[in-house]
Formats: sequence, structure tokens, C-alpha cells
Amino acid sequence: MAITEQAHRPTNESEARLWDVAAQVPDPEIPVISIADLGILRDAHFEGDTAVITITPTYSGCPAMGHITNDVELALAKAGYEDFRVDLVLNPAWTTDWITETGRENLRSFGIAPPQGRAEQSSGPVLLTLGAPPRITCPHCGSDDTKEITPFGSTSCKALYSCNTCFEPFDYFKVH
Repeated sequence: MAITEQAHRPTNESEARLWDVAAQVPDPEIPVISIADLGILRDAHFEGDTAVITITPTYSGCPAMGHITNDVELALAKAGYEDFRVDLVLNPAWTTDWITETGRENLRSFGIAPPQGRAEQSSGPVLLTLGAPPRITCPHCGSDDTKEITPFGSTSCKALYSCNTCFEPFDYFKVH
């Protein structure tokens, strides 16, 4: 089960309002999903008078993080916050397990197959396995008669698939 955005939403009223402002920022690469539903919004709190938002990239080299940081800063300024900071943290590493159920449904509705299965967290080396790619459910018609066209999709976190039932191509958000 994915961690819901409520799992990290603060219970303190002023920090919850701060979270809600940042949670409205869409992912720039997949604008139908918010940074909260994608699971990269990790924390919202105050250090004295400074509003602090913590985000974790989907991977350490994600080129969208500068854009996301700017969008969060613009949202905070628009909401009236004057003293704020956006912190980028890499540990713990982001996992597709953090995508909320709402986020998964938004991906599916947009024509992107959400991750199927759970990521296996490891503190040691990552073991790569070869073999047939997983059977992925088509977000357009629901068929699992699909095939991987290439493990490289429109972004590095996605693979390109095709459906043998409705013949539509689609991105699959890979588990990691």
C-alpha cells in the first residue's frame, strides 16, 4: 500500500496549512500529479519564523528539482509566506511506494500505467536481474496483454509499452 499524503501532513494547524500550499504544486513532468501525491513532498515545518519545505527527488539526478523548488517558492510567496526555504534531501531515497493512491489513479487517468508491485529497499548493492519485463496493465483498456517496447520512456523513471488489445502505446512508471 502506498503511503498517503496524510502520513506526512503535520497535525499542527499552521504547519498543515504550509503543507497544503506546497502540496498543490504539480510535478512539472507529469502535471496531473501533485508533488504530495508523487511522494516527493516529505515535510513542512517552521524553524522560528522560517517556513521550511522538505522535498526528495525521484532520483538524485532528476532535472525537474530546480523547477519544483522554484514552483514551491512561488506558491509560498503567493500564499503570503515571506521567510521560507526549500530543502532537498536524498536520504531516505524516494521510492514508488510513496506515490499515493490518488496519485496512482491520476497517472492511470492520464494514460500512464502506475508502478505495479513494491520497491525493495536495500542498504547494500542493488542486484540487477535479467529476464522478461513484467506484464503491465494497460491504463487505456485494462488489458494485461501488453509488451515492453523499450525500457526507456519519456523520462528515465518510465518505460514504453504497447497494448496488444487496444493497440495503444503507453508509458509505465517503473517500480523503484
